[in-house]
Amino acid sequence: MSKKRIFGIVVGILIVTLLAGIGGASAYLYNFAFEPQKALNSKVSIKKAKKQNTDKKWLNNVKQKSWNEISAGQNLKLHAVYVPAKNETNKTIIVAHGYQENHKDMASYIRMFHDLGYNVLAPDDRGAGQSQGKYIGFGWPDRLDYVKWIKQIIAKDGKNSEIGLFGVSMGGATVMMVSGEKLPKQVKAIVEDAGYSSIEGELTYELKSRFNLPKEPLITTAAWYANFKAGFNFKAGSSLKQLRKNKLPIYFIHGGADTFVPTKMVYQNYAAAQEPKKIWVAAKAGHAMTYYDYPNEYQRRVSHFFTEYLH
Repeated sequence: MSKKRIFGIVVGILIVTLLAGIGGASAYLYNFAFEPQKALNSKVSIKKAKKQNTDKKWLNNVKQKSWNEISAGQNLKLHAVYVPAKNETNKTIIVAHGYQENHKDMASYIRMFHDLGYNVLAPDDRGAGQSQGKYIGFGWPDRLDYVKWIKQIIAKDGKNSEIGLFGVSMGGATVMMVSGEKLPKQVKAIVEDAGYSSIEGELTYELKSRFNLPKEPLITTAAWYANFKAGFNFKAGSSLKQLRKNKLPIYFIHGGADTFVPTKMVYQNYAAAQEPKKIWVAAKAGHAMTYYDYPNEYQRRVSHFFTEYLH
């Protein structure tokens, strides 16, 4: 066998091995990030855990209704919990949950808005809680589901409904992604807490911080794999692009010590949004910890913002 032929075989084997490695790594990244499993950011502070446990017990006992919806595409059955205000009102806050969570993990925020006199609708996103789906959408396919939830509120509570959108972590990104859609006039304002600037940006950050890997080629090959497995292109999932189309008042909240969704992302999101907009970076708070570290100030700021736009 000639040296040239041997060289060609060796190169061919190396290419096949490389492609197999990239393919395997792409599948691993998809499974790691997009399939429901134990949370990546699973370490919960004692302060947060104690508050959540108390509020989850409250949520289990408060008057509520189960709502259902069909996803925008893929025909999935979605579930949400509707907690009516103590006193009848036309004002409702939709609460979007975080990564690897469901509506129950938002119990503290649901209780906060309930105490402030709002109706609250808290959906389980695709692949979470009692909703169908085998993947996490990182807010991108979910944004269209939230438009359907908004329309259901209007259908059930009336055309004089006034609606605010609120989300934390992935939920923060979700409501920012919703903001760029054509929304009914009943949607008045948005508060996002700890949301990322894009799915691609967050996954790139995680690749580097967790595995010390560069962005390419894995982000692109994982995007192909995710499109095949879940039916959506996560590279399109950009809070920044959606915020540039948003015309609603929006309040950005972030922890200054956030190492899960880096704090720099809130400044990128803020810069992309039009006025009216506000920003609060809580200097010492970690990821999604601003409410638990500063509960009174958090409630005061969020309440004041929504009161200003939901009349």
